[in-house]
Amino acid sequence: MTRQTNYQGLAIIMRGLPGSGKSYWVEEYIKGLPKSQSDERVKVCSTDEFFYQEGQYKFNPKELSKYHQLNLTRFIHAIANKVPVVICDNTNMAEWEFEGYCTAAKAEGYQVQIQQVGEPKNKEHQLLCADRNKHSVPLKSIIRMANSFEVLR
Repeated sequence: MTRQTNYQGLAIIMRGLPGSGKSYWVEEYIKGLPKSQSDERVKVCSTDEFFYQEGQYKFNPKELSKYHQLNLTRFIHAIANKVPVVICDNTNMAEWEFEGYCTAAKAEGYQVQIQQVGEPKNKEHQLLCADRNKHSVPLKSIIRMANSFEVLR
């Protein structure tokens, strides 16, 4: 049995610091899609969703690895079901963090788009991210994350 891998879906991999505007970019992108592309035609996969309990965001670093795996599984499920647009909305600081998403998407014939929001090394951008991120990540942590943010070639 041969697999059909010439499917032309789109997988978007978001990258950026907390508060950079990744989720806003995703919302605006979805709003800009033709009306015929309903919610079933776009799947957004974000590890953050697993940290919400009763409407409150409660980050637990002990759960991070497990939740990243669950998010990847959800992403793979969406592409296996040929959802036309599948988006990974995580920080994706280094390539190893999102290579599984890219590999899975390409194996199913998806075009992969890496979408970075903001310039992590820019000090003004770091201040903006610290001010507006939804999860109360302090500036000190934003700067640490920015310093380790891998620039892609």
